[in-house]
Amino acid sequence: MKNILVLGGVSYNLMVYVDEFPKPVAQTIHSVNSYHETVGSTGAGKSLNLKKLGLDVNFYGIIGEDEYGDKLISYFKKEGIPFHFDISPNGTERHLNFMKNSTGERQSIFLNSTSADIKTNLENVEKFIQKSDIVFLNIIPYCKDFISLLKKHNKEVWVDLHDYDGKNEYHQDFIEVADVIQFSSENNMSYKETMKEFLLNGKKLIICTHGNKGSTILSQDGWLETPALKYDITDTNGAGDAYFSGFLYGVIKGYELMKTAKMASIVGGLAVTSKELVSETLSAEKLEEEYKTLM
Repeated sequence: MKNILVLGGVSYNLMVYVDEFPKPVAQTIHSVNSYHETVGSTGAGKSLNLKKLGLDVNFYGIIGEDEYGDKLISYFKKEGIPFHFDISPNGTERHLNFMKNSTGERQSIFLNSTSADIKTNLENVEKFIQKSDIVFLNIIPYCKDFISLLKKHNKEVWVDLHDYDGKNEYHQDFIEVADVIQFSSENNMSYKETMKEFLLNGKKLIICTHGNKGSTILSQDGWLETPALKYDITDTNGAGDAYFSGFLYGVIKGYELMKTAKMASIVGGLAVTSKELVSETLSAEKLEEEYKTLM
């Protein structure tokens, strides 16, 4: 079995579900449908989905020496995910996410951010990298510390650029080291040009997601368009991380690209039916069964 390492991206969030986003005026809001606190961020989402799919995953992130850091340690222990971490003097990252019930849209407010000058334990992280076959490198500032190590050990690197606009300089170091790239077309109307540029620069697989309009995939074999699958939306938070995780599952299983893309859509679709980053029902068996119903 492939050893997968997920680098960066963990928080403990307050999720608030509303019919409409708060307007930018002084007001008192009484129409909150529900709220809860839970694990968040992009690395956590990928790790949880990969684990549910039966893959061997290790996760590294930054937390604080506080109650929220303790909750994260306990959570990943319960889920059976080895969680390795360094400490931020600012405390654990936290977000307040307003989730719009009717559309699944999100407004996110950072209540607490990871320190910009965090000192990562490169010696420990290098050991995790050496033992891995595939690395998900998330676009968190402290993850730039690990790029030289990934190059040194020649690891296969998967990078999720999220809503990359095709020109933001911040992403370039992550793009350079990536073998597989995923990003959203949300802020990039010229996404096909961006994808072609990535392919010309040696990337072996590029995925562009379009929310409820499906995804576009480019490889050396050409273009592939895949429709989205319809699932009842409870919470869209983490759907992209779920999709990317499902894609890796298909690649590791050796499935052809269309089957892999459909499986990724299933994992992403199941994620939106849950208020957590991963569907409670997800498993490799569930995924294979869901795929059979599409045939």
